[in-house]
Amino acid sequence: MIESDTIKLLRECDAGIKMGVSSIEDVLDYVRDEKFRKRLSDCKEKHNQLKEDIQVLLAQYHDEGKEPGAMAKSMSWMKTNVKLVMHESDETIADLMTDGCNMGVKSLHKYLNQYKAADEKSKNIAKRLINLEEKLAVDIRCFL
Repeated sequence: MIESDTIKLLRECDAGIKMGVSSIEDVLDYVRDEKFRKRLSDCKEKHNQLKEDIQVLLAQYHDEGKEPGAMAKSMSWMKTNVKLVMHESDETIADLMTDGCNMGVKSLHKYLNQYKAADEKSKNIAKRLINLEEKLAVDIRCFL
């Protein structure tokens, strides 16, 4: 049970990171404010570092991780592009990113509760990812 929950939690973290990085990449070229762009770029880099930690742990279990759901990814892409076409601004981007962070935090807490038997390393990674998402949401409030 511990191994199964650990792998499932790591997979969800992996998919969440991929979704977050993809979302940042989708909007980065539209960001006008240099401080905002730097915050997003820094967050993307931290996500990628955490992804490497996850890949090491998944490899120990001979697992390749998980891609974000195709439907979730395409809905996110469509929402982003429609909103940006209607109103291309840093405020719109901050709003989209805040929504994404909040959804990520909610999902990760759900998975932490669902996979209670996961090992502490995996739970700590999930908590680090939650902290990254929460911090980004707070850091970009000034652009809303």
